[in-house]
Amino acid sequence: MVNEKDLTSKIRELLSARSAESSICPSDVARAAAPENWRPLMEPVREAARRMVADGEVQITQGGEVVDPESARGPIRIRWTR
Repeated sequence: MVNEKDLTSKIRELLSARSAESSICPSDVARAAAPENWRPLMEPVREAARRMVADGEVQITQGGEVVDPESARGPIRIRWTR
């Protein structure tokens, strides 16, 4: 079972592998954590990202604009806080 700590680490790992301006999709994290059964991890990845936003570590964006993670609906991206 993949826990939130594992997902947080995976978010950091994937973001660190990209340029500082790049973002990742929650599905990138879910697929990296559980390639064969990633869909059930989509909400846990979003929750891990929300906690990282609360800690000031990352931002959640939609259409390139930073959004409130609690009210974001639909596709999101995760990037380092600038």
